[in-house]
Amino acid sequence: MTAKSLKPITNKLLWIFAVGQFGWSLLSGIVSNWMVYYYTGSPDAQNPNTGIFASGITQNPILFKLTLFGLVLAVGRIFDAITDPLIAGWSDRSNYRGGRRIPFMRAVAIPFALITIGLFTVPQTGSIAVNDVLLFCLLMAFYLVMTIFCTPYNALIAELGDTQEHRINVSTYISFTFIAGQSISFMLPNVAGMLQGAVGQAMSIRLAVAIMATVACIAMLVPSFYIKERDYIDSKPSETKAFRSLLKTFSNGQFRRFVYSDVIYFFALTLFQTGLAFYETKLMEIEDTWTFVLTATMTFISVLLYPAVNKLAPKLGKKRLIITGFFAYAAVFLITSVCGKGLHWGFIVAVCASVPMAILGILPQACVADVAELSRLETGEDCSGMFFAARTFAFKMGQALAMVVFTSMTVAKTAASYRSTAVVATVTCLIGACLFFLYNEKMILGRIEELKKK
Repeated sequence: MTAKSLKPITNKLLWIFAVGQFGWSLLSGIVSNWMVYYYTGSPDAQNPNTGIFASGITQNPILFKLTLFGLVLAVGRIFDAITDPLIAGWSDRSNYRGGRRIPFMRAVAIPFALITIGLFTVPQTGSIAVNDVLLFCLLMAFYLVMTIFCTPYNALIAELGDTQEHRINVSTYISFTFIAGQSISFMLPNVAGMLQGAVGQAMSIRLAVAIMATVACIAMLVPSFYIKERDYIDSKPSETKAFRSLLKTFSNGQFRRFVYSDVIYFFALTLFQTGLAFYETKLMEIEDTWTFVLTATMTFISVLLYPAVNKLAPKLGKKRLIITGFFAYAAVFLITSVCGKGLHWGFIVAVCASVPMAILGILPQACVADVAELSRLETGEDCSGMFFAARTFAFKMGQALAMVVFTSMTVAKTAASYRSTAVVATVTCLIGACLFFLYNEKMILGRIEELKKK
């Protein structure tokens, strides 16, 4: 017996499901967008909170130009990537009363939020060595609970996406809530600024993180308790062990072609996102409180483009639009590498980035869902969790490398060093675009329709 819907899956249900994406995206955004900024940056008159926690951890390079912080972030991503297939295999093989996915999400939502708060609070003792160890341990715990929540969550994209229309719709909805969460995370300096007068600089940042983490936790609990998985999906636990299932997943030729470009794209995007606060404050010389306004502008325009992407995908094909998104992001990275001073540069980047954000925020996940659906129809075994875990396993390796590269390239903390990271992002994104030409979307969709008619 393979996965099938019992109660009809509606767009309302998919929107409720998407609320969970807002929660984990907000927590992820807090860590990915602000940890490097507060733990390694250098303050100036315009942005005195930059690097506010930097004195608490080791800053000097410890191996060539590799910094401890960069290595910790990279190891965290590698650890995260390794645990993805383990959790995916566990989820695929599970047979809990509440389903194969929801029980995992419900169990870790609160620990996920608490550990995020701890990352900005605990590693601030009087000992740098102790702080280094605490930061490392907390970051490993953060990535572990994020994997336990996100891997089963992502598997539901394919399982709730029982039709091509639903797969594109759910990808659209979670893309909206993902960038909403990421955008809200950029409000951290604004929220901290409102609290600063009452509690001081460092404490205001910790409280801002706590407030956002609480909102994120509630959002993650909404689908965890509202969606009764067994009411919509009747699935047989997979009998394949985790790493064997992972190898089977990567043996899928079309999936490998997708992953080739995806991992390079995420390397470029992570390099750019990690540096975004620095590009705006150090190159454009914008106050960090403007970061949210610029991100909100980018998000708003991107959301306006969602209906167009949703309608164009079935007509033009996801592949063609994704390649367009790759080239558009490369153009954004290139503009950033040559930007000058002034707020107008921030708005130029924000407006231009909204187009690829809309495309690449929706369609890649729909591609993975297509491949997972074809695999289920061909083999009779539902390993949706492993397909999404395999994708995250690959792109997190790219993210880990990006963390090392960024922190190593910007040791000098000069404008030239920050510009160089945008140049590297441009080149790698172009390479990713070229590789995606190898993906054969037409064959995949044709084969799905053929098998469903049998």
